[in-house]
Amino acid sequence: MAAPMLRCCLRAVSAHGPSRIFTISKHSAVVPGFANLLISSRPYAAKKESSKKKSRSGAGKKTSKPEPAPKKKRNKPGLPCGPTDDVYLTWYYQRPVYEAEVAVDMLKKFQQLDFTDPRQHVYADFTLDMAKDTKKAVEPFAAAVLLPYQFVDDFHKVVVFTENADEAALAKEHGAVAVGGSELVKSILGGHLEADYYVTVPSMIPKLTTLRPVLKDKYPKSKNGSVGYDIPKMLNFFRACCEYTVERDNLIKTCIATLDMPNDQIVANLDAMVKDVCKYKPLSYGSFVTRLIIRSSTSEGLGLKFERFLPQEAIKEKAEEKVEGDDRDDSGDEEEMQQSK
Repeated sequence: MAAPMLRCCLRAVSAHGPSRIFTISKHSAVVPGFANLLISSRPYAAKKESSKKKSRSGAGKKTSKPEPAPKKKRNKPGLPCGPTDDVYLTWYYQRPVYEAEVAVDMLKKFQQLDFTDPRQHVYADFTLDMAKDTKKAVEPFAAAVLLPYQFVDDFHKVVVFTENADEAALAKEHGAVAVGGSELVKSILGGHLEADYYVTVPSMIPKLTTLRPVLKDKYPKSKNGSVGYDIPKMLNFFRACCEYTVERDNLIKTCIATLDMPNDQIVANLDAMVKDVCKYKPLSYGSFVTRLIIRSSTSEGLGLKFERFLPQEAIKEKAEEKVEGDDRDDSGDEEEMQQSK
């Protein structure tokens, strides 16, 4: 019975030829064992071309991509100067900038309305441009300035190093906390004597080398004026000086006066502070101060027009930069008009 059926199948296969075999392989679900015997299909992935061959084949061909056209900088319209209504959103308008005298008057009015201490301190916040060139910048620094009008009753403690009896007597007359030579070095190393500033005559410098790791930034230096022969001048400066330091984000926050002082004295102290800060960057690199805000201990900050306090050369350079910027804007507007036509 099985033999006739097998013969019949073989006749049918031979009659239809090889095309029938492939159709059977497609429908392997019908006769799975027979299709596997006839055709073995193994779906392997094609071999990838090596990177070396690709590099060799593409070595002779150089693809030149067209450079993108430079984007033209369009002048964005600035914020309006001032609102026309009493109630408005502050970020829709430019921050108002005042003259120094007007700002001081406003701070005093704020104090009266808030019923705060009339002897509170007045602070000046500087924003600096520390860049010199594309690769150079001004290093953060700490400095001190003697303001024309004093506003603090407490004076700094100053120690004077000298072995001359006349110089020691002169230092005590001008308010030195301690005066001496090698004996002061031992007491400082032992932690028995501390001060805000240390000044010395040049002849004592070799004997003070052991104090360098202890005093650190307070160690006497000729650069900051703490080494010299004019002891009264050094004492008058360091006992009443005002300190300031460049903080992160290129900011200086320092006290310049008290609110109960006359307006002209507050403005004079502000002028002295601005001029002293500008000494730490050459005028050839442009203005050092980019923004100046004045405030009291309990009030908001008020922007100031500080250009008149800058050194004269910096004011001239800033005016020239403004003229050049206006010329560029005019030329850019003319080009846009021509292109639109």
